[in-house]
Amino acid sequence: MQALNVQHLSDDLSGTQLVDLPEPSCTAGEVLVRVRAASLNYPDLLMTQGKYQFKPETPFISGLEMAGEVIDADPGSGFATGDCVMGGNKTGAFAEVASIPARSLSRVPEGVSFASAAAMGAAYSTAYTGLVEQCGLSAGQWVLVHGASGGVGLAAVDLAKALGAKVIAATGVDSKRERIAKLYQPDAVILSEGRFREQVSELTGGALCNIVFDPVGGDVFDESTRCVSFAGKLVVVGFTSGRIAEIAINIPLIKGFSVVGLRAGEYARRFPVRGAAINAEIAKLAEGGRITPAIDRLLPLSRWRDGFEAMANRELVGKVVFEPGA
Repeated sequence: MQALNVQHLSDDLSGTQLVDLPEPSCTAGEVLVRVRAASLNYPDLLMTQGKYQFKPETPFISGLEMAGEVIDADPGSGFATGDCVMGGNKTGAFAEVASIPARSLSRVPEGVSFASAAAMGAAYSTAYTGLVEQCGLSAGQWVLVHGASGGVGLAAVDLAKALGAKVIAATGVDSKRERIAKLYQPDAVILSEGRFREQVSELTGGALCNIVFDPVGGDVFDESTRCVSFAGKLVVVGFTSGRIAEIAINIPLIKGFSVVGLRAGEYARRFPVRGAAINAEIAKLAEGGRITPAIDRLLPLSRWRDGFEAMANRELVGKVVFEPGA
Protein backbone atom coordinates (compact mmCIF):
# COMPACT_ATOMS: atom_id res chain seq x y z
CA MET A 1 0.00 0.00 0.00
CA GLN A 2 1.02 3.62 -0.36
CA ALA A 3 1.57 5.54 2.87
CA LEU A 4 3.02 8.89 3.89
CA ASN A 5 6.04 7.95 5.98
CA VAL A 6 7.94 10.33 8.25
CA GLN A 7 11.41 8.78 8.00
CA HIS A 8 13.23 11.47 9.95
CA LEU A 9 12.27 14.83 11.45
CA SER A 10 12.90 18.00 9.47
CA ASP A 11 11.66 21.59 9.28
CA ASP A 12 11.17 21.45 5.50
CA LEU A 13 9.33 18.11 4.98
CA SER A 14 12.49 16.59 3.50
CA GLY A 15 12.21 13.69 5.95
CA THR A 16 8.70 12.78 4.78
CA GLN A 17 8.09 10.56 1.74
CA LEU A 18 5.24 8.70 0.04
CA VAL A 19 6.40 5.07 0.09
CA ASP A 20 5.15 1.52 -0.50
CA LEU A 21 4.68 -0.44 2.71
CA PRO A 22 3.07 -3.79 3.61
CA GLU A 23 -0.57 -3.51 4.62
CA PRO A 24 -1.10 -3.76 8.38
CA SER A 25 -2.91 -6.74 9.86
CA CYS A 26 -5.91 -6.64 12.15
CA THR A 27 -4.93 -7.25 15.77
CA ALA A 28 -6.94 -7.61 18.98
CA GLY A 29 -9.05 -4.55 19.71
CA GLU A 30 -8.36 -3.01 16.30
CA VAL A 31 -10.25 -2.47 13.07
CA LEU A 32 -8.69 -2.62 9.60
CA VAL A 33 -10.00 0.22 7.43
CA ARG A 34 -9.76 0.95 3.70
CA VAL A 35 -9.08 4.68 3.91
CA ARG A 36 -11.22 6.70 1.51
CA ALA A 37 -10.42 10.15 2.90
CA ALA A 38 -7.99 11.53 5.50
CA SER A 39 -7.81 15.11 6.71
CA LEU A 40 -4.75 17.18 7.53
CA ASN A 41 -4.48 18.69 11.00
CA TYR A 42 -1.90 21.14 12.35
CA PRO A 43 -0.40 18.50 14.68
CA ASP A 44 0.38 16.40 11.58
CA LEU A 45 2.63 19.18 10.33
CA LEU A 46 4.21 19.70 13.77
CA MET A 47 4.95 15.97 14.13
CA THR A 48 7.04 15.98 10.94
CA GLN A 49 9.20 18.58 12.73
CA GLY A 50 9.21 17.00 16.18
CA LYS A 51 7.45 20.06 17.60
CA TYR A 52 4.20 18.48 18.84
CA GLN A 53 3.75 17.29 22.44
CA PHE A 54 3.32 13.72 21.18
CA LYS A 55 6.60 12.62 19.58
CA PRO A 56 6.37 9.21 17.90
CA GLU A 57 9.56 7.39 17.09
CA THR A 58 10.54 7.55 13.42
CA PRO A 59 9.71 6.12 11.02
CA PHE A 60 5.94 6.50 11.40
CA ILE A 61 2.95 6.91 9.10
CA SER A 62 1.56 10.44 9.34
CA GLY A 63 -2.11 11.29 9.81
CA LEU A 64 -4.45 11.75 12.76
CA GLU A 65 -7.86 11.05 11.25
CA MET A 66 -9.62 9.39 8.38
CA ALA A 67 -12.86 7.85 7.14
CA GLY A 68 -13.38 4.67 5.16
CA GLU A 69 -14.77 1.15 4.99
CA VAL A 70 -14.05 -1.71 7.38
CA ILE A 71 -12.03 -4.52 5.77
CA ASP A 72 -11.66 -6.66 8.88
CA ALA A 73 -12.45 -6.25 12.55
CA ASP A 74 -11.85 -7.88 15.90
CA PRO A 75 -15.11 -9.80 16.66
CA GLY A 76 -15.51 -7.86 19.89
CA SER A 77 -15.02 -4.46 18.28
CA GLY A 78 -18.67 -3.79 17.44
CA PHE A 79 -17.80 -3.28 13.76
CA ALA A 80 -18.16 -5.56 10.75
CA THR A 81 -16.80 -5.73 7.22
CA GLY A 82 -18.35 -3.01 5.04
CA ASP A 83 -19.20 -0.60 7.85
CA CYS A 84 -18.47 3.04 7.05
CA VAL A 85 -16.39 4.46 9.89
CA MET A 86 -14.56 7.61 10.88
CA GLY A 87 -11.95 8.40 13.50
CA GLY A 88 -8.28 7.73 13.89
CA ASN A 89 -5.24 7.51 16.07
CA LYS A 90 -2.30 9.82 16.66
CA THR A 91 -0.63 8.41 13.53
CA GLY A 92 -1.40 6.12 10.59
CA ALA A 93 -4.24 7.80 8.70
CA PHE A 94 -2.34 8.89 5.56
CA ALA A 95 -2.29 5.43 4.01
CA GLU A 96 -4.47 3.28 1.78
CA VAL A 97 -5.14 0.93 4.72
CA ALA A 98 -5.04 1.75 8.44
CA SER A 99 -5.36 -0.34 11.58
CA ILE A 100 -7.26 1.75 14.13
CA PRO A 101 -8.26 0.98 17.75
CA ALA A 102 -11.99 0.20 17.80
CA ARG A 103 -12.50 2.66 20.68
CA SER A 104 -11.26 5.45 18.40
CA LEU A 105 -13.85 4.82 15.67
CA SER A 106 -17.49 5.69 15.17
CA ARG A 107 -19.90 5.21 12.30
CA VAL A 108 -20.10 7.84 9.59
CA PRO A 109 -23.30 9.86 10.15
CA GLU A 110 -26.11 9.20 7.69
CA GLY A 111 -25.81 11.33 4.56
CA VAL A 112 -22.26 12.51 5.32
CA SER A 113 -19.54 11.88 2.70
CA PHE A 114 -16.20 10.26 3.52
CA ALA A 115 -14.44 13.59 2.89
CA SER A 116 -16.72 15.47 5.29
CA ALA A 117 -16.51 12.69 7.88
CA ALA A 118 -12.70 12.78 7.76
CA ALA A 119 -12.73 16.57 8.14
CA MET A 120 -15.25 16.52 10.98
CA GLY A 121 -13.89 14.29 13.73
CA ALA A 122 -10.96 16.03 15.44
CA ALA A 123 -12.05 19.59 14.64
CA TYR A 124 -15.65 19.28 15.82
CA SER A 125 -14.86 17.12 18.84
CA THR A 126 -12.33 19.77 19.89
CA ALA A 127 -14.86 22.55 19.36
CA TYR A 128 -17.67 20.68 21.16
CA THR A 129 -15.51 19.61 24.10
CA GLY A 130 -14.25 23.14 24.62
CA LEU A 131 -17.39 25.17 23.97
CA VAL A 132 -20.09 22.88 25.32
CA GLU A 133 -18.53 20.27 27.59
CA GLN A 134 -16.05 22.51 29.39
CA CYS A 135 -17.59 25.96 29.01
CA GLY A 136 -21.33 25.20 28.99
CA LEU A 137 -22.11 27.23 25.87
CA SER A 138 -25.74 28.33 25.67
CA ALA A 139 -27.81 30.20 23.10
CA GLY A 140 -27.39 33.96 23.14
CA GLN A 141 -23.88 34.01 24.58
CA TRP A 142 -21.09 35.91 22.85
CA VAL A 143 -18.22 33.76 21.59
CA LEU A 144 -14.95 35.06 20.14
CA VAL A 145 -13.21 32.43 17.98
CA HIS A 146 -9.59 32.98 16.96
CA GLY A 147 -7.89 31.12 14.12
CA ALA A 148 -11.25 31.16 12.37
CA SER A 149 -9.81 30.15 9.00
CA GLY A 150 -8.34 26.87 10.31
CA GLY A 151 -10.18 23.59 10.65
CA VAL A 152 -10.66 23.79 14.42
CA GLY A 153 -11.49 27.50 14.43
CA LEU A 154 -14.03 27.14 11.63
CA ALA A 155 -15.58 24.16 13.41
CA ALA A 156 -15.97 26.30 16.53
CA VAL A 157 -17.63 29.07 14.49
CA ASP A 158 -19.97 26.58 12.80
CA LEU A 159 -20.88 24.78 16.02
CA ALA A 160 -21.41 27.93 18.07
CA LYS A 161 -23.71 29.38 15.40
CA ALA A 162 -25.63 26.09 15.18
CA LEU A 163 -26.20 26.19 18.95
CA GLY A 164 -27.53 29.75 18.89
CA ALA A 165 -24.52 31.73 20.09
CA LYS A 166 -23.50 35.16 18.80
CA VAL A 167 -20.15 34.65 17.16
CA ILE A 168 -17.21 36.94 16.39
CA ALA A 169 -14.80 35.15 14.08
CA ALA A 170 -11.22 36.43 14.15
CA THR A 171 -8.44 35.81 11.67
CA GLY A 172 -4.92 37.14 11.23
CA VAL A 173 -5.26 37.33 7.42
CA ASP A 174 -7.43 40.10 6.03
CA SER A 175 -7.99 38.40 2.66
CA LYS A 176 -9.74 35.48 4.40
CA ARG A 177 -12.46 37.53 6.09
CA GLU A 178 -14.92 37.45 3.20
CA ARG A 179 -14.56 33.68 2.76
CA ILE A 180 -15.16 33.06 6.46
CA ALA A 181 -18.25 35.28 6.37
CA LYS A 182 -19.69 33.39 3.39
CA LEU A 183 -19.08 29.97 4.92
CA TYR A 184 -20.86 30.33 8.26
CA GLN A 185 -22.30 33.85 8.51
CA PRO A 186 -20.85 34.76 11.92
CA ASP A 187 -22.15 37.96 13.49
CA ALA A 188 -18.83 39.64 12.68
CA VAL A 189 -15.41 38.83 11.24
CA ILE A 190 -12.49 40.84 12.61
CA LEU A 191 -8.71 40.92 12.33
CA SER A 192 -6.94 39.51 15.37
CA GLU A 193 -4.16 42.06 15.42
CA GLY A 194 -3.36 45.03 17.61
CA ARG A 195 -5.93 46.21 20.16
CA PHE A 196 -8.95 44.29 18.89
CA ARG A 197 -10.60 44.55 22.33
CA GLU A 198 -12.20 47.83 21.26
CA GLN A 199 -13.93 46.12 18.31
CA VAL A 200 -15.12 43.29 20.54
CA SER A 201 -16.49 45.74 23.07
CA GLU A 202 -18.32 47.72 20.39
CA LEU A 203 -19.81 44.60 18.78
CA THR A 204 -21.05 43.24 22.11
CA GLY A 205 -22.39 46.53 23.40
CA GLY A 206 -19.68 46.60 26.07
CA ALA A 207 -20.56 43.16 27.40
CA LEU A 208 -17.43 41.47 26.00
CA CYS A 209 -17.41 37.68 25.42
CA ASN A 210 -18.63 34.85 27.58
CA ILE A 211 -16.19 32.49 25.83
CA VAL A 212 -12.96 33.16 23.96
CA PHE A 213 -11.70 30.15 21.96
CA ASP A 214 -7.99 30.52 21.22
CA PRO A 215 -5.91 28.12 19.09
CA VAL A 216 -3.39 30.88 18.32
CA GLY A 217 -1.72 31.98 21.56
CA GLY A 218 1.01 34.62 21.68
CA ASP A 219 -0.13 38.22 21.22
CA VAL A 220 -3.67 37.05 20.46
CA PHE A 221 -3.94 35.41 23.88
CA ASP A 222 -2.55 38.51 25.58
CA GLU A 223 -5.19 40.75 24.02
CA SER A 224 -7.91 38.13 24.54
CA THR A 225 -7.55 38.47 28.32
CA ARG A 226 -9.09 41.93 27.81
CA CYS A 227 -12.01 40.50 25.80
CA VAL A 228 -13.44 38.05 28.35
CA SER A 229 -16.48 39.07 30.34
CA PHE A 230 -16.69 38.69 34.12
CA ALA A 231 -17.16 34.96 34.95
CA GLY A 232 -16.29 34.14 31.34
CA LYS A 233 -13.88 31.52 30.05
CA LEU A 234 -10.74 31.79 27.91
CA VAL A 235 -10.11 28.43 26.25
CA VAL A 236 -6.49 27.57 25.44
CA VAL A 237 -6.57 25.29 22.38
CA GLY A 238 -3.05 25.66 20.95
CA PHE A 239 -0.21 27.94 19.93
CA THR A 240 -0.16 28.27 16.15
CA SER A 241 1.50 31.68 16.56
CA GLY A 242 4.59 29.90 17.85
CA ARG A 243 4.69 31.69 21.22
CA ILE A 244 3.26 30.17 24.37
CA ALA A 245 1.80 33.11 26.25
CA GLU A 246 2.05 33.72 29.98
CA ILE A 247 -0.48 35.41 32.23
CA ALA A 248 -0.17 37.23 35.53
CA ILE A 249 -2.57 35.39 37.82
CA ASN A 250 -4.03 38.65 39.16
CA ILE A 251 -5.67 39.28 35.76
CA PRO A 252 -8.19 36.39 35.93
CA LEU A 253 -8.56 37.09 39.65
CA ILE A 254 -9.55 40.73 39.17
CA LYS A 255 -11.65 40.08 36.05
CA GLY A 256 -13.23 36.93 37.48
CA PHE A 257 -12.66 34.73 34.43
CA SER A 258 -11.28 31.21 34.03
CA VAL A 259 -8.47 29.99 31.79
CA VAL A 260 -9.45 26.54 30.51
CA GLY A 261 -7.00 24.10 28.94
CA LEU A 262 -8.49 22.04 26.13
CA ARG A 263 -7.19 18.62 25.04
CA ALA A 264 -10.21 16.98 23.46
CA GLY A 265 -8.53 13.69 22.58
CA GLU A 266 -7.15 13.24 26.08
CA TYR A 267 -10.52 14.23 27.56
CA ALA A 268 -12.24 11.48 25.55
CA ARG A 269 -9.59 8.93 26.55
CA ARG A 270 -9.93 9.76 30.25
CA PHE A 271 -13.73 9.98 30.14
CA PRO A 272 -14.77 7.52 27.41
CA VAL A 273 -18.48 7.69 28.24
CA ARG A 274 -18.47 11.46 27.79
CA GLY A 275 -16.32 11.11 24.68
CA ALA A 276 -18.88 8.77 23.12
CA ALA A 277 -21.69 11.15 24.08
CA ILE A 278 -19.86 14.06 22.43
CA ASN A 279 -19.41 12.06 19.21
CA ALA A 280 -23.10 11.14 19.27
CA GLU A 281 -24.14 14.78 19.61
CA ILE A 282 -21.86 15.81 16.74
CA ALA A 283 -23.29 13.01 14.57
CA LYS A 284 -26.82 14.15 15.36
CA LEU A 285 -26.02 17.72 14.35
CA ALA A 286 -24.34 16.51 11.14
CA GLU A 287 -27.22 14.21 10.18
CA GLY A 288 -29.61 17.09 10.67
CA GLY A 289 -27.53 19.30 8.38
CA ARG A 290 -26.87 21.79 11.16
CA ILE A 291 -23.08 21.55 10.90
CA THR A 292 -20.88 21.02 7.82
CA PRO A 293 -17.07 21.03 7.84
CA ALA A 294 -15.36 23.43 5.46
CA ILE A 295 -13.02 21.70 2.99
CA ASP A 296 -10.54 24.06 1.35
CA ARG A 297 -9.16 21.46 -1.05
CA LEU A 298 -9.50 17.76 -1.86
CA LEU A 299 -6.23 16.21 -3.04
CA PRO A 300 -4.93 12.76 -3.97
CA LEU A 301 -2.41 11.53 -1.41
CA SER A 302 0.27 11.83 -4.09
CA ARG A 303 -0.08 15.62 -3.68
CA TRP A 304 0.44 15.51 0.07
CA ARG A 305 3.20 18.12 -0.12
CA ASP A 306 0.83 20.68 -1.66
CA GLY A 307 -1.50 20.27 1.30
CA PHE A 308 1.22 20.46 3.96
CA GLU A 309 2.79 23.52 2.35
CA ALA A 310 -0.58 25.28 2.03
CA MET A 311 -1.08 24.75 5.77
CA ALA A 312 2.43 25.93 6.63
CA ASN A 313 1.96 29.04 4.47
CA ARG A 314 -1.42 29.86 6.04
CA GLU A 315 -3.24 29.66 2.70
CA LEU A 316 -6.20 27.61 3.91
CA VAL A 317 -9.76 28.44 4.87
CA GLY A 318 -10.91 25.04 6.06
CA LYS A 319 -9.41 21.58 5.89
CA VAL A 320 -7.19 19.76 3.41
CA VAL A 321 -8.53 16.27 2.73
CA PHE A 322 -6.39 13.62 1.04
CA GLU A 323 -7.82 10.69 -0.93
CA PRO A 324 -5.47 7.69 -0.79
CA GLY A 325 -5.55 5.64 -3.96
CA ALA A 326 -7.09 8.48 -5.97
